[in-house]
Amino acid sequence: MSGRSVPGREATEFSRALESLRAARLRPEVRLTEVPAPQRIAPYAVALTADVLPSVGSDDELASGRFVLLFDPSAPEPWNGQWRAVTFARAELEPEFASDPFLGQVGWSWLTDALDDRGVDYTAEAGTVTRVVSESFGGLSDKDPSVEMELRASWTPVGGVVGDHLVAWSDLLCRIAGLPPLPEGVIALPGPRR
Repeated sequence: MSGRSVPGREATEFSRALESLRAARLRPEVRLTEVPAPQRIAPYAVALTADVLPSVGSDDELASGRFVLLFDPSAPEPWNGQWRAVTFARAELEPEFASDPFLGQVGWSWLTDALDDRGVDYTAEAGTVTRVVSESFGGLSDKDPSVEMELRASWTPVGGVVGDHLVAWSDLLCRIAGLPPLPEGVIALPGPRR
């Protein structure tokens, strides 16, 4: 993991964060890839994408997302700290979720529960939950409606190990993918796609 950084005395702190991200132990169903980090948002940044697969070796994506970790020694006021995690998560849901008035609240609680379950400290959390309903017509009218949920969120990691925030975010991805929670060290048996 390389990240994007500007030379300076803060490089050591950012390097430790990259090591923490590298050391994060994710579920085997989560395939993580480093991608180019955004420019001009912060002097230091690293970006990762993730796909949740039903089993190791499969290419059938259940959920996907992006995790960006930003570091700015000047601690921008809206961040309420020097670090900022900026995330995106997306998954297709069952059609009955299309009319669920609580989907937004449930989606947001999945994020905060994932962070709380991992015991990470955070502040200045913000985000949106969007539901996208697609209906097909004409030559595609035999296709069933689909419902997709998108969660965009950011928060400021406070103390601790930033790799734990990546693990919490991957827990969120697995949750919206419909994978059951697992105790540490247990691997799920492959099951039907939701």
